[in-house]
Amino acid sequence: MFLGALSFLYFAKALSGSYLKSSITQIERRFEIPSSLVGVIDGSFEIGNLLVIIVVSYFGAKLHRPKIIAAGCLIMSAGTFFIAMPHFFMARYSYGKALLHSSNYTSNLSPCLQMISDVEMSADICPLEASSSWVSGCDADVESSLWVYVLLGNLLRGIGEAPIQPLGISYLDDYSREEDSAFYIGCVQTAAVVGPIFGFLLGSLCARLFVDFGAVDLDQVAITPEDAQWIGAWWLGYLVAGAVSSLATIPFWFLPNEQNQTEVRKNSSTASERSVFILEEVSGRKTQMLKMAKEFLPSLRDVLGNPVYFLYVCGSVFQYNSLIGMVTYKPKYIEQQYGQTSSTTNFIIGLINVPAVALGIFSGGVIMKKFRVDILGAAQLLLGSSVVGYLMLLSLFALGCENSSVAGLTVSYQGFPPVLDPEAADSGCNLSCFCPGNQWDPVCGENGVTYFSACFAGCRSSNGTGRMTTFSNCSCVAPRVWPPVGGSAVPGPCAKGLYCSKKLLYFVIVSVVTSFALSFGGTPGYILLLRCTKRELKPLALGIYTMAVRVLAGVPAPVYFGALIDSVCLKWSNRKCRGKGACRLYNTDGFRYVYLGVTAALGSAFIFLNAVVVFMLRKRRIATNKRVTGGACQRLANQSVGGKSHLTQPAYSSQEETQL
Repeated sequence: MFLGALSFLYFAKALSGSYLKSSITQIERRFEIPSSLVGVIDGSFEIGNLLVIIVVSYFGAKLHRPKIIAAGCLIMSAGTFFIAMPHFFMARYSYGKALLHSSNYTSNLSPCLQMISDVEMSADICPLEASSSWVSGCDADVESSLWVYVLLGNLLRGIGEAPIQPLGISYLDDYSREEDSAFYIGCVQTAAVVGPIFGFLLGSLCARLFVDFGAVDLDQVAITPEDAQWIGAWWLGYLVAGAVSSLATIPFWFLPNEQNQTEVRKNSSTASERSVFILEEVSGRKTQMLKMAKEFLPSLRDVLGNPVYFLYVCGSVFQYNSLIGMVTYKPKYIEQQYGQTSSTTNFIIGLINVPAVALGIFSGGVIMKKFRVDILGAAQLLLGSSVVGYLMLLSLFALGCENSSVAGLTVSYQGFPPVLDPEAADSGCNLSCFCPGNQWDPVCGENGVTYFSACFAGCRSSNGTGRMTTFSNCSCVAPRVWPPVGGSAVPGPCAKGLYCSKKLLYFVIVSVVTSFALSFGGTPGYILLLRCTKRELKPLALGIYTMAVRVLAGVPAPVYFGALIDSVCLKWSNRKCRGKGACRLYNTDGFRYVYLGVTAALGSAFIFLNAVVVFMLRKRRIATNKRVTGGACQRLANQSVGGKSHLTQPAYSSQEETQL
């Protein structure tokens, strides 16, 4: 019962956590914030976890563990609901289209505003920027500050999640047979990876729904999910995830604090047994807490003084820095590198990539159980899977697409790089149009070049309505005819092309193999962590491990990954009152080198430290074998001298035989 309840709880917390990853680009666009700030929001979960993890891990292990887990789950559910609250406080999303066509005006509308009178006239007919969020004063900037609600909700999620891992895993390990422990942990971790499958699929569905669906007429929405200004219903998934987390709370209120132990573990000093002993011998809760507090520092010194444990924790910090940074910005990477929509990206990750992770974790647990792998074997499995995974990751450097051809950014208006002044979007072909400098409503010219907007493309006329608009007589679009006349353009950036689509396919295949290899070491890593510490110190060891990963990986990784990604931004949006907002276009080559390069470097550090752990465990094994063998041989010699045959009496004990 506990295994089923804990597995569903891991599913619920993974569902909400993965949905946050899938909605990052939507949140970034809705609140007009850079990737580094999104990284702070993502890292707030780890900060909340850090605030209580040590206290919960140590003192919670001495109390009613299932009820402590239930209370944490309830807090996590409340935080998930809180993240969605800004949507209900904000005004309806208004996107800034250069031309908002209605059914009354289907042709002869000029994106190129040749005279001031034209600007005024177009504002009356089809307001150029009247619906834009940055024209209505600073109100939109104030609304953009509501991202603080998202941060606080994620912080609350982290606080509620704190007791789940250290108390849940230690409880499971305490009351299971030793040979079954790895398999049970593999089941829980598999459930934790099934959660992201549904999380990313939920993100894919919500990304296809307009942010204000149900409150606006969708037939009047002039943009599609392929549009750079499209924002999906990012808030909806948090309501679903919060409801699932609430359901996961229920079983833990009815589970017992203790269960019947197997014969193998009846003599072990578990946290539950020590709790009963303290309650029987010490009168009063205050005295109990004081005694536990006095034991804390010696226990902490005992855990951190274990070299194998310490090196494994240090290595895990590097590994989780690489994994958290990679997972957090993987949807954005696929969107920018291969020109995919948020919905398609989340669908790919949820349906293809995440199942590979689940299969890897489950396979690791099955191998550990079937072959009864010891602590050295677990460390070797972890090292081997990590080497294979990060070697596969290096091959992704060759699977990138070229930068999009954007006039004034990556290519000149004549279609050739380099661009001497990337900030200069104007050219001789559109100087008479008086285009707003901060406008970003990309159109694709028939020459395969993307322009900031139809105005910057120099288009003099347009036809069609809403999503079926076409622009013609565009002076900056060089047609493939002679004598040259103004070319045509269509809304949206130019597609990456068939060659890039093939690279996306190869990327998905390599990414699946990489994810499987890296996740295969998940269960061996957990077993290594549990077996290298004393049984009574497992909750504390897990708490310190979790705290180290939260502080040194979970908090900083999304922030500095986001800052490095921001450094390769080519085009920022502009707020009315407070400078730049979200990035509209990245340098894809720079994005690839930053994203994959930092991930691979951090993974290399983990491999090195894990290799040291394997070396230490192997050296300890050799020393133990020599000591046991030497003792057995000495007793055998003594028996021979005493006139007793070694054939009738064992030369060594059953315990020594097991060690040998």
